[in-house]
Amino acid sequence: MRSKQTTIARAFEARGIGLHTNQSARVVVHPAPAYTGYLFRRSDLNLFEIPATPQSVTHVSYATTIMKSGVMISTIEHLLSALYGCGIDNALIDVDSLEVPILDGSSREWVERIADAGTAELIAPRNHLRVLKRIEVAEKDRTMSIEPAEEFRIECEIDFPHPMIGTQQYTIALDADRYRQEIAPARTFGFLHELEMLQRNGLARGGSLENAIALTPEGILNPEPLRFPNEFVRHKILDIIGDLALCGLPLLGAVRAVRSGHGLHTMLLSTLLRDEQAWEITVAH
Repeated sequence: MRSKQTTIARAFEARGIGLHTNQSARVVVHPAPAYTGYLFRRSDLNLFEIPATPQSVTHVSYATTIMKSGVMISTIEHLLSALYGCGIDNALIDVDSLEVPILDGSSREWVERIADAGTAELIAPRNHLRVLKRIEVAEKDRTMSIEPAEEFRIECEIDFPHPMIGTQQYTIALDADRYRQEIAPARTFGFLHELEMLQRNGLARGGSLENAIALTPEGILNPEPLRFPNEFVRHKILDIIGDLALCGLPLLGAVRAVRSGHGLHTMLLSTLLRDEQAWEITVAH
């Protein structure tokens, strides 16, 4: 377990369109000092700062959005997942639009850019948030819990009445190598019958076969085959990692999620952090 905090060794950028807004966006991720965490800045608004914390979360419908003083940045979960999954603790993230670009719908391209930029160790201890007791949240038939463990482990189950999905389960004890190989390539997905409703509500305007798996009643529209037979549950884990990265510290705990979504992910984190008997900050040696 790494004992010092990290950041990226040099800045990198990415350009693309937003999944929901269909607006083009440029993201530049910069190295950051210790104890910065993940700090978003709107580069089109005089570098207005929005910290990636549970308190900043405002919308969780189909994507995670953070806001401060009415200024928002949306669909942050894939980039945060990549940073957290690759073991990067601190980063300044400049975005020149309302939404982080979706790229190919996974976090693979973010992971490749992080690898190219390299990792820099900082002269500060890398503390962890250690879970001390089990916390559970539920919403109808959706449940999510976290309990004490010596590692960060996620067990996830999804259930969709579709021939390509059905019930899928996956468990991973997270480290950077496993994240890059098993989780990062998994793409977001959506059902064609939901698309019209989403677009009427101003969502998924930038969705395409280049950035999402499009599910028809019988199969998928994409020319590219699935990257994993269980790509769908792996993408759900990708999202869970991105949303729990809002914690601001590496987690030591075992997560179990059944039919969860962004709302439940942030609810679990907020419920955990509100209960001061449920966690402690461990000092790295």
